[in-house]
Amino acid sequence: MAPGRPTQTVGGGSWAVGLVRACHLQPTLAVVGLTTGLAALAGRGAAGCVAVAVAVLAGQLSTGWSNDWFDAGRDRAVGRTDKPIVSGAVTVGTVRLAACTALAAAVPLSLLSGWRAALVHLVAIASAWAYNLGLKATWASLVPYAVSFALLPAFVTLGLAGSPWPKPVVMLVAGLLGVGAHFLNTIADADDDALTGVRGLPQRLGPEVSLRIGVVILGLAALGIGALALEGSGQPHRPLTLLLVGSALLVDVAVFLAARRDRGRAAWHGTLASAGLCVLAFVTLGSSALLAST
Repeated sequence: MAPGRPTQTVGGGSWAVGLVRACHLQPTLAVVGLTTGLAALAGRGAAGCVAVAVAVLAGQLSTGWSNDWFDAGRDRAVGRTDKPIVSGAVTVGTVRLAACTALAAAVPLSLLSGWRAALVHLVAIASAWAYNLGLKATWASLVPYAVSFALLPAFVTLGLAGSPWPKPVVMLVAGLLGVGAHFLNTIADADDDALTGVRGLPQRLGPEVSLRIGVVILGLAALGIGALALEGSGQPHRPLTLLLVGSALLVDVAVFLAARRDRGRAAWHGTLASAGLCVLAFVTLGSSALLAST
Protein backbone atom coordinates (compact mmCIF):
# COMPACT_ATOMS: atom_id res chain seq x y z
CA MET A 1 0.00 0.00 0.00
CA ALA A 2 1.43 3.35 -1.00
CA PRO A 3 0.14 6.09 1.29
CA GLY A 4 -0.53 9.59 0.09
CA ARG A 5 1.59 12.47 1.25
CA PRO A 6 0.95 12.76 5.00
CA THR A 7 -0.78 15.76 6.38
CA GLN A 8 1.69 17.85 8.34
CA THR A 9 0.41 18.27 11.88
CA VAL A 10 3.45 19.98 13.31
CA GLY A 11 2.44 22.57 15.80
CA GLY A 12 2.83 23.64 19.40
CA GLY A 13 5.61 21.51 20.88
CA SER A 14 4.83 18.41 18.84
CA TRP A 15 7.78 18.99 16.52
CA ALA A 16 10.14 18.53 19.49
CA VAL A 17 8.51 15.20 20.32
CA GLY A 18 8.86 14.26 16.67
CA LEU A 19 12.56 15.11 16.73
CA VAL A 20 13.10 12.95 19.80
CA ARG A 21 11.35 10.06 18.09
CA ALA A 22 13.38 10.58 14.91
CA CYS A 23 16.75 10.41 16.65
CA HIS A 24 16.49 6.65 17.31
CA LEU A 25 16.47 7.32 21.03
CA GLN A 26 17.01 3.81 22.37
CA PRO A 27 20.24 3.01 20.50
CA THR A 28 21.41 6.61 20.96
CA LEU A 29 21.13 6.41 24.74
CA ALA A 30 22.62 2.92 24.75
CA VAL A 31 25.74 3.98 22.83
CA VAL A 32 26.16 7.16 24.89
CA GLY A 33 25.77 5.24 28.15
CA LEU A 34 28.14 2.45 27.18
CA THR A 35 30.82 4.84 25.91
CA THR A 36 30.56 7.06 28.98
CA GLY A 37 30.92 3.95 31.13
CA LEU A 38 34.11 3.08 29.27
CA ALA A 39 35.36 6.63 29.92
CA ALA A 40 34.77 6.21 33.65
CA LEU A 41 36.52 2.84 33.57
CA ALA A 42 39.49 4.36 31.76
CA GLY A 43 39.82 7.03 34.43
CA ARG A 44 38.76 10.04 32.38
CA GLY A 45 37.41 11.80 35.47
CA ALA A 46 34.12 13.70 35.76
CA ALA A 47 35.00 16.37 33.19
CA GLY A 48 36.38 13.79 30.78
CA CYS A 49 33.29 11.61 31.09
CA VAL A 50 31.05 14.59 30.38
CA ALA A 51 33.20 15.48 27.36
CA VAL A 52 32.83 11.94 26.03
CA ALA A 53 29.09 11.86 26.71
CA VAL A 54 28.23 15.13 24.95
CA ALA A 55 30.45 14.38 21.94
CA VAL A 56 29.04 10.89 21.47
CA LEU A 57 25.51 12.22 22.00
CA ALA A 58 26.01 14.81 19.25
CA GLY A 59 27.41 12.17 16.91
CA GLN A 60 24.60 9.72 17.61
CA LEU A 61 21.92 12.38 17.22
CA SER A 62 23.36 13.41 13.86
CA THR A 63 23.41 9.77 12.76
CA GLY A 64 19.87 9.01 13.88
CA TRP A 65 18.37 12.17 12.42
CA SER A 66 20.23 11.80 9.12
CA ASN A 67 18.95 8.22 8.89
CA ASP A 68 15.31 9.34 9.07
CA TRP A 69 16.04 12.30 6.78
CA PHE A 70 17.61 10.15 4.04
CA ASP A 71 15.04 7.37 4.43
CA ALA A 72 11.95 9.60 4.39
CA GLY A 73 11.01 8.70 0.83
CA ARG A 74 11.41 4.97 1.38
CA ASP A 75 9.50 5.15 4.67
CA ARG A 76 6.59 6.91 2.94
CA ALA A 77 6.58 4.30 0.17
CA VAL A 78 5.94 1.46 2.62
CA GLY A 79 3.62 3.38 4.94
CA ARG A 80 5.94 3.54 7.95
CA THR A 81 3.58 5.68 10.03
CA ASP A 82 5.66 4.81 13.09
CA LYS A 83 8.26 7.16 11.63
CA PRO A 84 7.66 10.76 12.75
CA ILE A 85 8.34 12.27 9.31
CA VAL A 86 5.80 9.98 7.66
CA SER A 87 3.19 10.54 10.38
CA GLY A 88 3.61 14.31 10.07
CA ALA A 89 4.95 14.80 13.60
CA VAL A 90 7.98 16.64 12.20
CA THR A 91 9.04 17.87 8.76
CA VAL A 92 11.95 16.66 6.69
CA GLY A 93 13.42 20.16 6.82
CA THR A 94 13.40 20.21 10.61
CA VAL A 95 15.06 16.80 10.84
CA ARG A 96 17.65 17.81 8.22
CA LEU A 97 18.49 20.99 10.14
CA ALA A 98 18.77 19.05 13.40
CA ALA A 99 21.08 16.45 11.82
CA CYS A 100 23.40 19.09 10.36
CA THR A 101 23.43 21.09 13.60
CA ALA A 102 24.32 18.01 15.64
CA LEU A 103 27.05 17.10 13.15
CA ALA A 104 28.55 20.58 13.38
CA ALA A 105 28.39 20.48 17.19
CA ALA A 106 30.18 17.12 17.26
CA VAL A 107 33.39 18.74 15.99
CA PRO A 108 34.12 21.15 18.90
CA LEU A 109 32.66 18.71 21.41
CA SER A 110 35.00 15.96 20.20
CA LEU A 111 37.95 18.35 20.42
CA LEU A 112 37.34 18.61 24.17
CA SER A 113 39.11 15.23 24.33
CA GLY A 114 42.09 16.39 22.24
CA TRP A 115 42.75 16.37 18.52
CA ARG A 116 43.74 12.70 18.28
CA ALA A 117 40.59 11.52 20.00
CA ALA A 118 38.52 14.01 17.99
CA LEU A 119 39.94 12.75 14.71
CA VAL A 120 39.05 9.15 15.59
CA HIS A 121 35.55 10.10 16.68
CA LEU A 122 34.89 12.14 13.56
CA VAL A 123 35.99 9.20 11.41
CA ALA A 124 33.49 7.05 13.33
CA ILE A 125 30.72 9.59 12.67
CA ALA A 126 31.67 9.87 9.00
CA SER A 127 31.50 6.09 8.74
CA ALA A 128 27.98 6.11 10.20
CA TRP A 129 26.88 8.84 7.78
CA ALA A 130 28.35 6.83 4.89
CA TYR A 131 26.04 4.00 5.90
CA ASN A 132 23.02 6.30 5.84
CA LEU A 133 24.08 7.85 2.52
CA GLY A 134 24.10 4.57 0.65
CA LEU A 135 26.39 1.88 2.02
CA LYS A 136 23.37 0.37 3.79
CA ALA A 137 22.16 -0.89 0.39
CA THR A 138 25.43 -2.60 -0.59
CA TRP A 139 27.42 -5.69 0.28
CA ALA A 140 29.63 -3.43 2.43
CA SER A 141 26.79 -2.47 4.79
CA LEU A 142 28.54 -4.08 7.77
CA VAL A 143 31.74 -2.01 7.33
CA PRO A 144 30.43 1.22 8.91
CA TYR A 145 29.19 -0.72 11.93
CA ALA A 146 32.53 -2.44 12.36
CA VAL A 147 34.51 0.79 11.94
CA SER A 148 32.32 3.13 13.99
CA PHE A 149 31.91 0.79 16.97
CA ALA A 150 35.56 -0.31 16.99
CA LEU A 151 36.71 3.31 17.14
CA LEU A 152 34.59 4.28 20.16
CA PRO A 153 37.00 2.74 22.74
CA ALA A 154 39.86 4.53 20.95
CA PHE A 155 38.02 7.85 21.26
CA VAL A 156 37.78 7.22 24.99
CA THR A 157 41.42 6.25 25.63
CA LEU A 158 43.05 8.73 23.26
CA GLY A 159 41.62 11.48 25.44
CA LEU A 160 43.80 10.33 28.35
CA ALA A 161 47.23 11.76 29.14
CA GLY A 162 49.71 10.35 26.67
CA SER A 163 46.92 9.44 24.21
CA PRO A 164 47.15 5.63 24.64
CA TRP A 165 45.30 3.27 22.33
CA PRO A 166 43.02 0.57 23.73
CA LYS A 167 43.99 -3.06 23.46
CA PRO A 168 43.28 -4.41 19.96
CA VAL A 169 40.97 -7.09 21.40
CA VAL A 170 38.85 -4.34 22.97
CA MET A 171 38.41 -2.65 19.61
CA LEU A 172 37.67 -6.05 18.07
CA VAL A 173 34.97 -6.81 20.66
CA ALA A 174 33.39 -3.38 20.14
CA GLY A 175 33.38 -3.90 16.38
CA LEU A 176 31.82 -7.34 16.77
CA LEU A 177 29.03 -5.91 18.92
CA GLY A 178 28.29 -3.35 16.21
CA VAL A 179 28.28 -5.89 13.38
CA GLY A 180 26.14 -8.32 15.37
CA ALA A 181 23.64 -5.56 16.04
CA HIS A 182 23.56 -4.74 12.33
CA PHE A 183 22.62 -8.28 11.34
CA LEU A 184 19.95 -8.63 14.01
CA ASN A 185 18.44 -5.17 13.60
CA THR A 186 17.55 -5.85 9.97
CA ILE A 187 15.36 -8.86 10.72
CA ALA A 188 12.21 -6.96 11.71
CA ASP A 189 12.48 -4.66 8.67
CA ALA A 190 13.15 -7.39 6.09
CA ASP A 191 9.82 -6.95 4.28
CA ASP A 192 10.02 -3.15 4.13
CA ASP A 193 13.64 -3.28 2.97
CA ALA A 194 12.68 -5.65 0.16
CA LEU A 195 9.95 -3.27 -1.02
CA THR A 196 12.25 -0.23 -1.03
CA GLY A 197 15.35 -1.85 -2.51
CA VAL A 198 17.60 -1.78 0.55
CA ARG A 199 19.97 -4.61 -0.22
CA GLY A 200 22.66 -4.59 2.43
CA LEU A 201 24.53 -7.76 3.28
CA PRO A 202 21.96 -9.01 5.85
CA GLN A 203 19.10 -8.43 3.42
CA ARG A 204 20.95 -10.31 0.68
CA LEU A 205 21.57 -13.25 3.00
CA GLY A 206 17.99 -13.32 4.30
CA PRO A 207 16.50 -13.09 7.82
CA GLU A 208 17.26 -16.67 8.85
CA VAL A 209 20.94 -16.53 7.89
CA SER A 210 21.28 -13.02 9.34
CA LEU A 211 19.83 -14.27 12.62
CA ARG A 212 22.37 -17.07 12.81
CA ILE A 213 25.29 -14.83 11.88
CA GLY A 214 24.24 -12.06 14.27
CA VAL A 215 23.93 -14.43 17.22
CA VAL A 216 27.30 -16.03 16.47
CA ILE A 217 29.00 -12.64 16.21
CA LEU A 218 27.53 -11.47 19.53
CA GLY A 219 28.71 -14.74 21.05
CA LEU A 220 32.23 -14.12 19.74
CA ALA A 221 32.19 -10.67 21.34
CA ALA A 222 31.27 -12.22 24.69
CA LEU A 223 33.98 -14.86 24.31
CA GLY A 224 36.51 -12.11 23.58
CA ILE A 225 35.75 -10.58 26.97
CA GLY A 226 36.03 -14.01 28.53
CA ALA A 227 39.49 -14.34 26.99
CA LEU A 228 40.50 -11.04 28.60
CA ALA A 229 39.30 -12.34 31.95
CA LEU A 230 41.39 -15.49 31.63
CA GLU A 231 44.65 -13.83 30.60
CA GLY A 232 47.29 -13.21 33.24
CA SER A 233 46.67 -13.28 36.97
CA GLY A 234 45.34 -10.95 39.61
CA GLN A 235 41.76 -10.80 38.40
CA PRO A 236 39.77 -10.69 41.65
CA HIS A 237 36.43 -10.43 39.85
CA ARG A 238 37.11 -13.17 37.31
CA PRO A 239 34.24 -15.43 38.49
CA LEU A 240 31.78 -12.53 38.18
CA THR A 241 33.17 -11.64 34.77
CA LEU A 242 32.77 -15.19 33.50
CA LEU A 243 29.27 -15.36 34.98
CA LEU A 244 28.27 -12.24 33.05
CA VAL A 245 29.89 -13.60 29.88
CA GLY A 246 27.92 -16.83 30.31
CA SER A 247 24.74 -14.81 30.82
CA ALA A 248 25.40 -12.90 27.61
CA LEU A 249 25.80 -16.19 25.76
CA LEU A 250 22.49 -17.44 27.19
CA VAL A 251 20.79 -14.23 26.05
CA ASP A 252 22.21 -14.84 22.57
CA VAL A 253 20.60 -18.29 22.54
CA ALA A 254 17.32 -16.76 23.73
CA VAL A 255 17.53 -14.15 20.95
CA PHE A 256 17.94 -16.91 18.40
CA LEU A 257 14.95 -18.87 19.68
CA ALA A 258 12.69 -15.85 20.10
CA ALA A 259 13.51 -14.33 16.72
CA ARG A 260 12.85 -17.61 14.96
CA ARG A 261 9.30 -17.59 16.32
CA ASP A 262 8.63 -13.89 15.87
CA ARG A 263 10.70 -11.65 13.61
CA GLY A 264 9.59 -8.56 15.52
CA ARG A 265 11.73 -6.51 17.87
CA ALA A 266 12.76 -9.45 20.05
CA ALA A 267 16.10 -9.69 18.27
CA TRP A 268 16.87 -6.01 18.77
CA HIS A 269 15.97 -5.92 22.47
CA GLY A 270 17.97 -9.09 22.99
CA THR A 271 20.91 -7.48 21.24
CA LEU A 272 20.83 -4.56 23.67
CA ALA A 273 20.65 -6.96 26.62
CA SER A 274 23.57 -9.03 25.34
CA ALA A 275 25.67 -5.93 24.66
CA GLY A 276 24.85 -4.57 28.12
CA LEU A 277 25.97 -7.80 29.78
CA CYS A 278 29.18 -7.74 27.75
CA VAL A 279 29.93 -4.21 28.90
CA LEU A 280 29.18 -5.09 32.53
CA ALA A 281 31.50 -8.08 32.21
CA PHE A 282 34.19 -5.85 30.78
CA VAL A 283 33.78 -3.28 33.56
CA THR A 284 34.50 -5.95 36.18
CA LEU A 285 37.95 -6.41 34.65
CA GLY A 286 39.03 -2.87 35.44
CA SER A 287 41.03 -0.36 33.40
CA SER A 288 43.94 -2.78 32.91
CA ALA A 289 41.79 -4.70 30.45
CA LEU A 290 41.16 -1.57 28.40
CA LEU A 291 44.51 0.10 27.89
CA ALA A 292 47.21 -1.34 25.67
CA SER A 293 49.91 0.48 27.63
CA THR A 294 49.10 -1.04 31.02
